[in-house]
Amino acid sequence: MSSSRAGPDQGPPPQRRIQRTQTAGNLGEAAFDSEVVPSSLVEIAPILRVANEVESHNPRVAYLCRFYAFEKAHRLDPTSSGRGVRQFKTALLQRLERENDPTLMGRVKKSDAREMQSFYQHYYKKYIQALQNAADKADRAQLTKAYQTANVLFEVLKAVNMTQSMEVDREILEAHGKVAEKTELLVPYNILPLDPDSAKQAIMTYPEIQAAVFALRNTRGLPWPKEYKKKKDEDVLDWLQSMFGFQKDNVANQREHLILLLANVHIRQFPKPDQQPKLDDRALTEVMKKLFKNYKKWCKFLGRKSSLWLPTIQQEVQQRKLLYMGLYLLIWGEAANLRFMPECLCYIYHHMAFELYGMLAGNVSPMTGENVKPAYGGEDEAFLKKVVTPIYNVIAREADWSKRGKSKHSQWRNYDDINEYFWSVDCFRLGWPMRADADFFYLPSERLSFDKNSEDSKPASGDRWVGKVNFVEIRSFWHIFRSFDRMWSFFILCLQVMIIVAWNGSGQPTSIFSADVFKKALSVFITAAILKLGQAVLDVILSWKSRRSMSFHVKLRYIAKVISAAAWVIILPVTYAYTWENPPGFAQTIKGWFGSNKNAPSLFILAVVIYLSPNMLAGVLFLFPFIRRFLERSNYRIVMLMMWWSQPRLYVGRGMHESTFSLFKYTMFWVLLIVTKLAFSYYIEIKPLVGPTKAIMNVRITNFQWHEFFPRAKNNIGVVIALWAPIILVYFMDTQIWYAIYSTIFGGIYGAFRRLGEIRTLGMLRSRFESLPGAFNARLIPVDKSEPKKKGLKATLSRTFGHVEGSKEKQAARFAQLWNKIISSFREEDLINNREMDLLLVPYWADRDLDLIQWPPFLLASKIPIALDMAKDSNGKDKELTKRILADEYMHCAVRECYASFKNIIKFLVQGSREKEVIDYIFLEVEKHIGDGNLIREFKMSALPSLYDHFVSLINFLLKNSQDDRDQVVILFQDMLEVVTRDIMMEDQDQITSLVDSVHGGSGHEGMMPLDQHQQHQLFASAGAINFPLTHVTEAWKEKINRLYLLLTTKESAMDVPSNLEARRRISFFSNSLFMDMPPAPKVRNMLSFSVLTPYYTEEVLFSIEGLEKPNEDGVSILFYLQKIFPDEWNNFLQRVNCTNEDDLNNFLKGSDELEEELRLWASYRGQTLTRTVRGMMYYRKALELQAFLDMAKDDDLMEGYKAIELNSEDQSNQGRSLWAQCQAVADMKFTYVVSCQLYGIQKRSGDHRAQDILRLMTTYPSLRVAYIDEVEEPSKDRAQKINQKAYYSTLVKAAMPKSIDSSEPVQNLDQVIYRIKLPGPAILGEGKPENQNHAIIFTRGEGLQTIDMNQDNYMEEALKMRNLLQEFLKHDGVRHPTILGLREHIFTGSVSSLAWFMSNQENSFVTIGQRLLANPLRVRFHYGHPDVFDRLFHLSRGGVSKASKVINLSEDIFAGFNSTLREGNVTHHEYIQVGKGRDVGLNQISMFEAKIANGNGEQTLSRDIYRLGHRFDFFRMLSCYFTTIGFYYSTLITVLTVYVFLYGRLYLVLSGLEEGLSTQAAIRDNKPLQVALASQSFVQIGFLMALPMLMEIGLEKGFRTALSEFVLMQLQLAPVFFTFSLGTKTHYYGRTLLHGGAKYRSTGRGFVVFHAKFADNYRLYSRSHFVKGIELLILLVVYQIFGHTYRSAVAYILITVSMWFMVVTWLFAPFLFNPSGFEWQKIVDDWTDWNKWISNRGGIGVPPEKSWESWWEEEQEHLRYSGKRGIVAEILLSVRFFIYQYGLVYHLNIAKKTKSVLVYGISWLVIVLILFVMKTVSVGRRKFSAEYQLVFRLIKGLIFITFVSILVTLIVLPHMTLQDIIVCILAFMPTGWGMLMIAQACKPIVHKAGLWPSVRTLARGFEIVMGLLLFTPVAFLAWFPFVSEFQTRMLFNQAFSRGLQISRILGGQRKDRSSRNKE
Repeated sequence: MSSSRAGPDQGPPPQRRIQRTQTAGNLGEAAFDSEVVPSSLVEIAPILRVANEVESHNPRVAYLCRFYAFEKAHRLDPTSSGRGVRQFKTALLQRLERENDPTLMGRVKKSDAREMQSFYQHYYKKYIQALQNAADKADRAQLTKAYQTANVLFEVLKAVNMTQSMEVDREILEAHGKVAEKTELLVPYNILPLDPDSAKQAIMTYPEIQAAVFALRNTRGLPWPKEYKKKKDEDVLDWLQSMFGFQKDNVANQREHLILLLANVHIRQFPKPDQQPKLDDRALTEVMKKLFKNYKKWCKFLGRKSSLWLPTIQQEVQQRKLLYMGLYLLIWGEAANLRFMPECLCYIYHHMAFELYGMLAGNVSPMTGENVKPAYGGEDEAFLKKVVTPIYNVIAREADWSKRGKSKHSQWRNYDDINEYFWSVDCFRLGWPMRADADFFYLPSERLSFDKNSEDSKPASGDRWVGKVNFVEIRSFWHIFRSFDRMWSFFILCLQVMIIVAWNGSGQPTSIFSADVFKKALSVFITAAILKLGQAVLDVILSWKSRRSMSFHVKLRYIAKVISAAAWVIILPVTYAYTWENPPGFAQTIKGWFGSNKNAPSLFILAVVIYLSPNMLAGVLFLFPFIRRFLERSNYRIVMLMMWWSQPRLYVGRGMHESTFSLFKYTMFWVLLIVTKLAFSYYIEIKPLVGPTKAIMNVRITNFQWHEFFPRAKNNIGVVIALWAPIILVYFMDTQIWYAIYSTIFGGIYGAFRRLGEIRTLGMLRSRFESLPGAFNARLIPVDKSEPKKKGLKATLSRTFGHVEGSKEKQAARFAQLWNKIISSFREEDLINNREMDLLLVPYWADRDLDLIQWPPFLLASKIPIALDMAKDSNGKDKELTKRILADEYMHCAVRECYASFKNIIKFLVQGSREKEVIDYIFLEVEKHIGDGNLIREFKMSALPSLYDHFVSLINFLLKNSQDDRDQVVILFQDMLEVVTRDIMMEDQDQITSLVDSVHGGSGHEGMMPLDQHQQHQLFASAGAINFPLTHVTEAWKEKINRLYLLLTTKESAMDVPSNLEARRRISFFSNSLFMDMPPAPKVRNMLSFSVLTPYYTEEVLFSIEGLEKPNEDGVSILFYLQKIFPDEWNNFLQRVNCTNEDDLNNFLKGSDELEEELRLWASYRGQTLTRTVRGMMYYRKALELQAFLDMAKDDDLMEGYKAIELNSEDQSNQGRSLWAQCQAVADMKFTYVVSCQLYGIQKRSGDHRAQDILRLMTTYPSLRVAYIDEVEEPSKDRAQKINQKAYYSTLVKAAMPKSIDSSEPVQNLDQVIYRIKLPGPAILGEGKPENQNHAIIFTRGEGLQTIDMNQDNYMEEALKMRNLLQEFLKHDGVRHPTILGLREHIFTGSVSSLAWFMSNQENSFVTIGQRLLANPLRVRFHYGHPDVFDRLFHLSRGGVSKASKVINLSEDIFAGFNSTLREGNVTHHEYIQVGKGRDVGLNQISMFEAKIANGNGEQTLSRDIYRLGHRFDFFRMLSCYFTTIGFYYSTLITVLTVYVFLYGRLYLVLSGLEEGLSTQAAIRDNKPLQVALASQSFVQIGFLMALPMLMEIGLEKGFRTALSEFVLMQLQLAPVFFTFSLGTKTHYYGRTLLHGGAKYRSTGRGFVVFHAKFADNYRLYSRSHFVKGIELLILLVVYQIFGHTYRSAVAYILITVSMWFMVVTWLFAPFLFNPSGFEWQKIVDDWTDWNKWISNRGGIGVPPEKSWESWWEEEQEHLRYSGKRGIVAEILLSVRFFIYQYGLVYHLNIAKKTKSVLVYGISWLVIVLILFVMKTVSVGRRKFSAEYQLVFRLIKGLIFITFVSILVTLIVLPHMTLQDIIVCILAFMPTGWGMLMIAQACKPIVHKAGLWPSVRTLARGFEIVMGLLLFTPVAFLAWFPFVSEFQTRMLFNQAFSRGLQISRILGGQRKDRSSRNKE
């Protein structure tokens, strides 16, 4: 998605131009596609479409159409100035030349004109007259298409006739008259066909829709313009269009929007449909209230009257309301990028609505004396050109000025600034019509001229640029303090009190109550006052650049704040000093200044009380949130004055407080947490450190090991700092750890209460299956009568659902429909095979004769064979057998069902009258004995098995049902009779004999014959005796037989059905969710309507066959990889397409396109493709159709089942059709899906395969809509202009789905445009994705809007719960209704590799336990990523579903949550429904993703939203907000900082010799607090924060044993390595963003990662974020190891540094460890050559960073260019740390002979300068001399070398330089060089001027080579051992795949041969 984020600068990908010309040039005839047309010739596309369509019927007509198209193209663009036009015309001309002669031969009539006329008449008769009276959708689509085609044909016909100067026949003209008239009416529509002919369509027959249409068409009393031509069916929107100049398509779009909105609200409020169509006022009022809530609030805030005036006459009220709503929606629908600025829209609406009121009231203008007219209006597109475009231009030019977001935020206005201009009354200075010279439109154009000379030069005083508004985003770490100042002050004050208490007295916390300690502790108020002052000053500094737009009282408040804070800083210390009798030093000095007359302790107390009074008031308000809410929202002057001091009055962020109960909950959470944290910090970290610190301060050290600059420093202050710094850092960080622990505990408890994980295995599912149908009916089926509900805790704990009785047929039928739909969706997705499907299905056609529930066979499997055994061995004990069978409920069911079915089938088959008597008698006997309970005693059961065998073979015959088997069946029946009569009913022989006898006797024919064998044989043999073979087999019969067969024959139990893990997870989650608390389902017609919106850029839509089969360098193709990862699903797929194995498939693939399609789909549904997402989202529609059917079906239909209706949907005559059509109509009304494929237009014109795949999706799912931004070149008529203007349109298309009349014709898959709305310019000004969403949001419908990302998936069973979820919008949640409903996600990419598994576990725990806690009790859930459902009307009037300013809104999603919360929204989280989501799977992608998120958090830190939340939330909610957004990143930063601070502190102690001097002290030797602090650091480092919630969540949902084993497995697969590594990523990118910026969207590519990343790639990606830092820490540890080893206990050392060594190793080598085949020797060799090439390549313009080190190096420091002075200074100060090494280490050389003078340090610098000078001379020499004086140059080089060696030898011999010295020298000088490099890079402009840049580059390259070698050597060494590689593959990929990978390498050779054979 890279360039969609990158905005307009890059535009579409660069290869576009070549593509387009190619496609036009070398497309053969067949593929000359009507879609591949240059954008400037867009008008000829329909003609080419018609040509393609008629080609098969009449080639000559097609030729003439193409010829006409060519002429028209020439007229449109005579100079061929458009892009690709010349090539296109040439190709078309070539084709015409080729086709002229052949088509002439085929012409029937004499001339072309005649040919055209006859064809036109033929077309008119065949298509149009045949279709005239179309009633339903499909016919309407055909008719529309026929009319369009006829129109084009007529156009061509006229042209041909003109060239041949013939008249057109009159009848043709008449026919065309009708066609033209109809074509205007029959335009392609979106959901509602509003033309008169379509009134019969199902969706138009809804009374609510008719009512809305009728209300809109009431145009009574509207003053139309004079020249306006009225059409039929005008409505109020047409009038608004004619008065204000809106675009036609915008009006059409909003008309449908408004009708659907009103109709849906109307249906929901009045479920009983009235017959007469009258729109109810309550429905209108509800929509109106939601739409205008924000507008009315804005008017109140600015103290203006709103423009919504309603007339006094009752009849006109409805019309007026519709006008107001219509006007707002029309403005919104055309506002383009202005939609991000809701208050700007309010401003426009305010004025236009006032004009509307004026026109309707008939006001007269005082100036002209005529009626009032709109300021802008009249002509076409007036609104776009005169209102939207000027404001759009301001945004666009500010965005240009931002240099793609690279320049500082403070230099340009983003969307928020421009919107907030309308938050002050000053905005009315703009006027209406808007003044072109207003400050608002004034652009920083002059600034351009100043800015040439310097980065920051202040604009001249004459500049009228408005500047930033209300807030300035400045890069600085101070924002973290400023936004959350209350938290930091709290922690600092607590620290101060704890240290005072620990330092004085006994150190017990109780000692604070002793007078002395208490007095000292009171000094915290002074600290507080100082912090307050700092904060006030900070506010002034950071808001300085927005002073231009600040109002007077805001400025006054800032100044007053500073003054008052400064006053307190003076008053408190002075009064404090006078509380002491014998004051400490600090108080003494103050007393000295003010004279020490008397003690006045009371004064200080008084001052403190006054100082605290505002806080006390705030505390009272905190306890009563409703008072606070009222105060913040009110607009009374006196209240505003009160609130003015506490916070500046802002439009957003008022009244965000929650209910008292919520407040209590999260307050308790935080009070517990803070108490724990402070106790821990005090007892474990602070108190134990005080004693050692005092001891150290008393020791006097005189013997330093280096030149000490401050030998007289008191109390060893340096040591104290080095000791305390890490501990203080950890003190500020460890709240995050406590938060992780507490959130785990609370999240787990909440989850358990929400009944998560009650059903987590198949066993649990079986045991609760009986209550499942009850749960289905209670949750998913609307209740008809309202039953009293249980409330309270008891209800929560004991929610059970009654068993469904068999008699409740309808309920059972509904359960069967839903359950079977879910199971068949599993089969379609290949999660289960056919056998499993049969075992899981419930009978569709409930058998009415069986009075019992039919459970799915997987519960009953193997029960019958077991029961048989039990019966066989029962020895006549009836009671015992009954008891045993009844003990197993399912066995009991199975036995009863089998008996009933057996009886049923026998009775159905036996037709002969005498046979019937026998059979009836036998059954009667059996039932009698059952009733008496003596069946077993009377009958002999041992013969049952043989009866069973006979019956099974009978069922087999029934399954085959063939005539040949008739005789066998007869014999079978006779055998069965014999078994029953002879073996089972032994003693009843006589009765049977006599019965059979009487039957024979009765017949009379053969009465004389003795009754022997022979006659009994005759029993079933006569012709009509047995009804076999069956003539009419129904689906129901087949199903019954199948089911019985399964029940009887499944011997092994079906414990493991379904065997697929994913199917198990889904089925158990779904069953579990039905027992959770969810709102009852409404009927589909009464549910809230919703839409889904997916932004798409250029990702994969559908994998191509080539892409699937192309092997990577290891010979692994994606297809092979998928087969290995999903082996069972692959087998199920083969079974579904009827192939036995892969070879079969390959053979079939050659001939069949359909099979190829299936294969591509199978693979695409397992990747992260658009196809997968669309399939998932379209399940919503399927679910709605099914649910609508269940709601509407009458009993008979219901019992017949949904499947029957689906089967009949093709059969148009059937009555089922109308029910089906109604289901479709309801689904249309309630659900729309829009995919915003930004570049679809461009992709289509360039013949990109993605466009065809998207079109295929539209044809597969007819209700899918695609929105895209169409860039059209408009050829300039003026020859002088070389460049064509581009116009931009928001376009919505659907698939044209005409089923052709004769099925023989090939159907063209084409799309048709529904709406085209012109935009003021390029749509993408900010971040790509939000802009993409914003352009398409106008095409969504309904009250809910689900934003779905391109990497998501959905499931059928979850879609069934959507209507329950939407009901949440109607429930109160605390104080207000929810505005965003959060959903769970399931990460489906976990199975790909171990990394993907860690990632998905981490993500899963955040999405479930993390967000559950955030939503409740903490109340700070925002919007993260995508399955959330937005309250659409709330958000469309408040700035949309994401923010889009460049760079600052990089994580666009979360800002939607911030915005919603600040504007009094409410975000909830629901656990009973989930959506699938894909994540990145390879280390590099994961790192890029982490980098993007960290960048985004860095930008959030600077943003106004975080600042406002931090200030407007109460204290505890502010804590929640901090620790769950930027706090997490800041804490990781501190974690890494702790390591640095600790190691640099140790470096100082070791090198200065202080550590040796103090080695006797406990604090140095064995420092417990330090160990604790570093342990907490390593907790965070190894991912403990992630692991805890993860464990809890897995434990809840899968059981704690699983959780433990997974945890252990993760440790074995090196999860800590991964977490430590990602810690580095987060830290680097977060810190860098705050210091220098440089945040950008990183496209991660969501493929499957099975490829090896090259060494150079890894180096480029991680060198700055991990490798450099790793090497620095390595050097620190090594120095500490060398110089500090003599005097410390080994254990302490190991404890302290082990996690650091781990971090170093991880940061240096993790990328190679997690790189597939990273340790293979051959790969290593290739990587080495590649790296060498890269490092030595010269850079330059146009050389990409992947190709050359130089380009990469330049790009890598790019962020410093835009960083500003503060960033550069910070960078230089940070680089100074590298010079410490040299200073410290030089004195430790043996050669320095223990000298302590500064000279040693000076000499070391001299050495460095010398070395650099020599290097410079050599390189200059090489350039100057190497050509001419080559020998001389070589001699000089040799001399230098010899000198160097001799110096070394001398040094070793004379002053005894040792090997250690050489190593120490390297350790000392390397960092120095690096530090110099860093400083040089920061000061690049200066270095450039000095001409030293090439030298810097050479030095840098040297360093990079050394670093590369350091990293490469160990990897290469390990690669020597083959087992390392094996181990690595094992660890990275799950076992199945790693086995497959080895095999694939062996088979590689054979496979290649096979593929080559296939090709032949």
